[in-house]
Amino acid sequence: MTTAWLENEATAALDTPIVVVDLDRMDANIERMAALMGDRGVALRPHAKTHKSLRVGRRQIAAGAVGLTVATIGEAEVFAAGGIEDLFIAYPVIAAGPKAERLRRLAERCRLSVGADSIEGVTALASAFRGAGAAPAVLVEIDSGGRRSGVLPDAAGGLAVRAIDAGLRVTGVFTHAGQAYRGPERRSGAADQEVEGLAMAADSLRALGIEPTVISAGSTPTASLSARPPVTEERPGTYVFGDRQQLVLAGDPADDAGTVALVVAATVVSHGARGGFLVDSGAKILGKDTAPYAPGHGLVLGYPDAVLSRVNDHHGIAEVPDGAPRPEIGEVVWIVPNHVCPVVNLVDELVVAQGGRIVDRWPVDARGRNT
Repeated sequence: MTTAWLENEATAALDTPIVVVDLDRMDANIERMAALMGDRGVALRPHAKTHKSLRVGRRQIAAGAVGLTVATIGEAEVFAAGGIEDLFIAYPVIAAGPKAERLRRLAERCRLSVGADSIEGVTALASAFRGAGAAPAVLVEIDSGGRRSGVLPDAAGGLAVRAIDAGLRVTGVFTHAGQAYRGPERRSGAADQEVEGLAMAADSLRALGIEPTVISAGSTPTASLSARPPVTEERPGTYVFGDRQQLVLAGDPADDAGTVALVVAATVVSHGARGGFLVDSGAKILGKDTAPYAPGHGLVLGYPDAVLSRVNDHHGIAEVPDGAPRPEIGEVVWIVPNHVCPVVNLVDELVVAQGGRIVDRWPVDARGRNT
């Protein structure tokens, strides 16, 4: 593939650093995941924290997604205001303080579900909606090996009973296989843990007379592997754009953008005094996420030997072995970020490209909606 994402004239018009999305690649990713889930008979509820964009979310819905997943009440408010009617806050929400009133207003505007993993969480939620309109549905979060939030799978039923006793409606269970991000060799096992944990959690609910209607898994690396019974829903997010972590986890070649639909366009500003090169893209656009299986802070397309070894606020410092090619000062390079989600949250807009030309600019509608 060519490493230039835009024709020369369009590239020259960019004011770097800037995020560029290839529309055809993104749409292909959306259609591919929707088709896969359709073939498996599994509902698709993409996680919108990756793109934070109404335009992208609407394309996912148009392709067959049943609704969107979000991480915060603030994200849900943006998407509900933008006409998305079915939202799941996949997070152990504590409905206290201002969040209680915001949740009440939100539940009046869309079909809302929220996550819970504690007695305190369901108690706060029940209190927030006491005497109000219909409360959101509750999904009990389980820890299927990611060691983040969630109860152990066999404890899901007990928490569901407490939620129902508090006056809430429990519709099922959910999890996130975060352990899949620890290395390519973990992907298959993480998917199995996801499915097994959800099956145990669903049985835990049934043993107490609660029939789960939603059994929800969520992770781009494991989505194609965990979309099988008893899972009824998948919540991948990163697939829409892709990033360097996904390339490595999927086993794509080191200097091939594969299905990646988003890059950071950066200008080489210096060769420094000790070799290598510097770009105008630092931590404030690339983020700081690293992974042991992907050295550096991003993949510089066309320069496979370059390692973005350090990022300061506005400097990306790349090391290049002696004799290896390096870009010229003033050249625009295309960087696949390690983790795309925080990158999108760092910019105001996405430059949308198609056929090598800039065709639009989309605002990042839910940028900064972290509460």
